[in-house]
Amino acid sequence: MVGIICEYNPLHNGHLHHLKEIKKRFPDEVITLVLAGNFLNRGEVSVLEKYDKTNLALDYVDLVIELPTVLATQAADMYAYGAISILDNLKCNYLVFGSESNDIEKLTKITHTILKNETKIKKFMKQGYSYPASIGLALKKNSNIEINSPNDLLGISYLKAIIKLNSKIKPITIKRTTDYHNSLTEGKISSATSIRKLISNQQNIQNYVPHKTLNYIKNIDLNDFFLIIKYKILTEDLTIYQDIDFNLNNALKKNITKSTNIDQLIANVKSKNYTYNKIKRSLVHILCCIKKNNYKLEYIHILGFNQKGKKYLNKIKKEVKLPLITNYNDLLKQQILIDKIYALITNDIKPIKPIIKD
Repeated sequence: MVGIICEYNPLHNGHLHHLKEIKKRFPDEVITLVLAGNFLNRGEVSVLEKYDKTNLALDYVDLVIELPTVLATQAADMYAYGAISILDNLKCNYLVFGSESNDIEKLTKITHTILKNETKIKKFMKQGYSYPASIGLALKKNSNIEINSPNDLLGISYLKAIIKLNSKIKPITIKRTTDYHNSLTEGKISSATSIRKLISNQQNIQNYVPHKTLNYIKNIDLNDFFLIIKYKILTEDLTIYQDIDFNLNNALKKNITKSTNIDQLIANVKSKNYTYNKIKRSLVHILCCIKKNNYKLEYIHILGFNQKGKKYLNKIKKEVKLPLITNYNDLLKQQILIDKIYALITNDIKPIKPIIKD
């Protein structure tokens, strides 16, 4: 089985290139996608609802598993650990991910060096340095080690998870020519970030995404939830939520009435100790009621499969240690609550289908 970890926000032509390369390299393997759903790693809200993403993905993959939102909205290492844990439970043989360097030996070497220096890296991060900058500072004696590309950094988080889980998953890279932060569009391939900017500005994206994707796009972002977040900041003790300490709690409460949207709030609160992404993730945790120490992987939620994927599940289900869930289950209560919050803005009942079915 070949594993992929993606957000598909939205599914675009670069993803199709990735999928076609995987099919070319592994024509007979079951392809399993671990999919982040409606709220995502950098505090983003998905412009595609998770069941729409599943339907689009099943044109190219055999099995789609949800990465629970409580894990999908965490920082890279925890996000990666959750996704790799799912693939490891499902007896995955290979993980394929996009990489700027496309050099798995280099990334593996860097990963082992980082693991040996985690204490130093955490020390610099507590001082307010970004993760890439903290790595650079902690490893400055190793002049040949340099890593700052976003996909390579995420790949290192995957490699760390594989090592910590003592997993037999073999990592494989595919050369990536765009990154998450790229705001340019060239030819038929563009970054998800630039595509979302076009969507926000109500511009045409048809050159950059499969035609079917266009049918499901929602012009939505975290600002659409601003009043809900504002209410919660004004009325709750925020320190119960993941990533929020006493100082951030006070900073949010102090600045919320001075702010008219999410970006303004983040700009007012941002400091050396609280980066843009950290604050944005924290706001999603407030919105979605994601509390501290509430991110253990307890189940495997199957969003969709084809016949090949179904056959694979039947083959391995007795070996999987975690519950495999396809219908309503009490373990899904928090995930369903989060999807109902997403549906408040989208007026889309698909995220809460399990409740209706029950």
